[in-house]
Amino acid sequence: MRGKILAVVALAAVVACAVAPRAAEARGDLVSVRDGYLPGTIVIRTNERALYYFVGFGEAIRYPVGVGRAGMQWEGTAFIDGKYIQPAWSPPDSIRKDYRSLPPVVPGGAPQNPMGVAAMTLSGGGQYAIHGTNNEASIGHFVSHGCIRMHNADIQDLYSRVSIGTRVVVTR
Repeated sequence: MRGKILAVVALAAVVACAVAPRAAEARGDLVSVRDGYLPGTIVIRTNERALYYFVGFGEAIRYPVGVGRAGMQWEGTAFIDGKYIQPAWSPPDSIRKDYRSLPPVVPGGAPQNPMGVAAMTLSGGGQYAIHGTNNEASIGHFVSHGCIRMHNADIQDLYSRVSIGTRVVVTR
C-alpha cells in the first residue's frame, strides 16, 4: 500500500513539473564578433535590429530588438543613467503629439504600459531607454519613437548584467 502511495505521489510530482508554467527564457545568443568593444559595452545595430552585450573580447550576447521607425532613429554614444523595475511611463511630448488620448502617466505593470517589466534610461536628456514591451510581436521591427524594445525575458537578463554607467553605442 505504501509503495502505491509513493508511486502516485511521484507520478503527480512529475506531471505537475511537466505542466507548470515556466519562467520565460532569454533569447540571447552567444556570438563571436570582430568589433573591438570592451567587455561590458552594449552595442545596438539598428539596421540589424540587434543589441550586443560584450562579455569578452570578440564575444557578445546578441538579443533581437525593436528599434526606431524611419525618421525616429538615432546614433551615438550614451550611458545607462537609470534602472527601473515595472516602471511607470510618462509619454514624452513627441509621442503625445501622435497619441493625444494618452494619460500623463501610465502606471508600471499596467497592460497599456509599453515599458514592459524593466527599463534602463539612457543619458542625453531622458528621451530614450532600453526597455521591455507589452507588444512582443514588435521585436525585430522598426517600431518605436527611438527607444530600444526587448522581449521581457531579455531585458530582465540584460538588466541583471549591467550597471549605471554602462556604455551604450548605437549605430545604423
